[in-house]
Amino acid sequence: QLQLVESGGDLVQSGGSLRLSCKISGFTVHFYPIAWFRQAPGKEREGVSCISSTDGDTYYADSVKGRFEISRDDALNTVYLQMNSLKPEDTAVYYCALDPILYSVCNLPSNEWNYWGQGTQVTVSA
Repeated sequence: QLQLVESGGDLVQSGGSLRLSCKISGFTVHFYPIAWFRQAPGKEREGVSCISSTDGDTYYADSVKGRFEISRDDALNTVYLQMNSLKPEDTAVYYCALDPILYSVCNLPSNEWNYWGQGTQVTVSA
């Protein structure tokens, strides 16, 4: 059974750090692209970061580049999002998503993000 479960969201002060986890069951993460999205109240969903299958090439939105890092632990079948230098504008519900096309590379706008987790809340206070 395919399942994506996010964790790690919390309330943190501006400038702080958090690490989000996305534990995946039912797919082997090494072979599929995994992405992190976020959605703040009243705003559209935004693609934050993505890690490609196999070689693990990464992509970051300009808004988080240099502050966030996506990584993958194949042994634990888990993808992480390390978030540093957090800002109040990073406040959102963060979701991980999986494209079930085998060996796909990251292309946030066009990947088939068919599987989603339930989300984890990140709140950054000023």
